[in-house]
Amino acid sequence: MEWFSTLSLALGSAWTSGINLYATVAVLGLLQKFGATKLPGGLDALDNWWIIGFGIGLYLIEFFADKIPYVDSVWDVVHTFIRVPAGAVVAYAATNQMDASIYIPAALVGGGLALSSHGTKTALRVGANLSPEPVSNWVLSLSEDAIAFVGIFLAVFAPIVIASILVIFALGFIWFFPKVFRRLRRMFRAVGAFMQGKGFSDEAVR
Repeated sequence: MEWFSTLSLALGSAWTSGINLYATVAVLGLLQKFGATKLPGGLDALDNWWIIGFGIGLYLIEFFADKIPYVDSVWDVVHTFIRVPAGAVVAYAATNQMDASIYIPAALVGGGLALSSHGTKTALRVGANLSPEPVSNWVLSLSEDAIAFVGIFLAVFAPIVIASILVIFALGFIWFFPKVFRRLRRMFRAVGAFMQGKGFSDEAVR
């Protein structure tokens, strides 16, 4: 069942990368650094203090940026082009010592999972940023951080659990995809309006 554990870790880490890439990198590196696990494939490269420190530093920046209304949406737009390919890379790195019939599909599915988790995260922020109070941003951000950390630990130590979560999440995402897509499109319009000085009002993003 080693292949199943490796695949679950690969896809679980790709999924959490779409939520919080820097936390994923830092936690995986720390877990191997302190001997809690042996990361498969190319993920053992994360066992490096420079990479761990880089991940922690960027996580701290994201921790605050992610809780500021409007700034979080700009941050998410930029990270659409970072988290998604990073999810594919993480899945590939974890499985690259396996057969090509596994690591190629794993990279593709990993990228898809990162896109779905990132898309869900950013879609939820659209509604929060169009509301007049900042509390929802903090609640959402802290909840996302908690999900990311729990997901990483499950990916490492509970492959069956994380695999079940990924299946449930994927089915739910397919069901809600039209709404998520509309929210994402609205988010890009909102950020464009914000950059033009129009703010994140409903009128600016319709």
